[in-house]
Amino acid sequence: MYGTRAVILGAGIVGAACARELALAGCATTVVDRGRPAAATTAHGEGNILVSDKGPGPELELAQLSGRLWPQIIAEMSERADGVGGLTEWDPKGGIVVATTDDGARELTKFAAAQREAGVRTETLDAGALAAAEPYVTREHTAAIHYPEDAQVQPSGAAAALLADALRAGATLRTHCEVHGAVTRSDRLTAVRTSDGELIEADIFINAAGPWAGELATRLGAPVDVRPRRGDVLVTTPLPPTVFHKVYGADYVGAVGSSAEDLQTSAVVESTRGGSVLIGSSRRRVGFDDRLRVDALSAIAAKALRLFPSLTDVPVMRAYGGFRPYVPDHLPVIGPDPRLAGLWHAGGHEGAGIGLSVGTARLVRDLLMGRPTEIDATPFRVDRPAVLGTAQGGWAA
Repeated sequence: MYGTRAVILGAGIVGAACARELALAGCATTVVDRGRPAAATTAHGEGNILVSDKGPGPELELAQLSGRLWPQIIAEMSERADGVGGLTEWDPKGGIVVATTDDGARELTKFAAAQREAGVRTETLDAGALAAAEPYVTREHTAAIHYPEDAQVQPSGAAAALLADALRAGATLRTHCEVHGAVTRSDRLTAVRTSDGELIEADIFINAAGPWAGELATRLGAPVDVRPRRGDVLVTTPLPPTVFHKVYGADYVGAVGSSAEDLQTSAVVESTRGGSVLIGSSRRRVGFDDRLRVDALSAIAAKALRLFPSLTDVPVMRAYGGFRPYVPDHLPVIGPDPRLAGLWHAGGHEGAGIGLSVGTARLVRDLLMGRPTEIDATPFRVDRPAVLGTAQGGWAA
């Protein structure tokens, strides 16, 4: 693999993580982005590194792998460059999921039990323990589960750290360079045509274009069903310490797993190092329509206030939204494209891309090198019905 020419198409956090793994493995790595690094989906994320919202199965296994890798990778990067810890804002704060109805309590308890069987650490909190952990959370709750393995990073900072480590290992970066098409030879992708009129040649190309991965794959002649799904977040003015974990309502898991096109909202509340509180979350399939919508922001705020009534009079200083890469079966797409040799995919993580990025990159590296992977990568393969648009009700380009 040493000397293999690899081009990463996309400089968000997944692309940055892939570039780092491949550059350190000896690949001649180039990262190409139509804009600036980490300026799109990554910049509009909350930085979640979660196991709490994933039931037993392949995505949870990828999250567990990533959770093990994140502190190791940050430590490795810190040895090579000062200030990495501050840049990533790594915070193993843990998460707390709160149910406020009897039905929610039953479902949460059942969900947590299944996760424990899959190796997730969970702790049931009684009323006193919850009040001690989160003094300002609602007292009108019916169940609460603590997930000590949940963590958070500053997404743009973490992506910048990963990309910087790739560049130190010899990778190169090309920004404001959009891919317009493919050059193939004998059913193999050998180069991409770019907006500056140049051809970029390589041995492998990794589609890490996030919500734009479907459009990019179509341009390259191998469509995949990765679509944008919009999410919105409210940001409060800086506060004294108010929220000490990532805290969310028990209905969040259902919203994450929903395939509905209409608006899905749930209460997700967490603080940042700067003191602001991030309030989410919403999901809605609106294409690439980037307008902020009052109904989504109002629904987010209303659910958050039921979870944290103390936020009622706290000013919101801004709101932002972004697009997440949605796949109909809710699993990432990782590995080689069987239709076009030389093309690989690393995407489709929807709102979990920040947390799953380093695990995804490790799978890509090991698959490329022909090494055994740390988890089974088969469920993420490209040639499954949901990705190729052959599932019932699926999309095809």
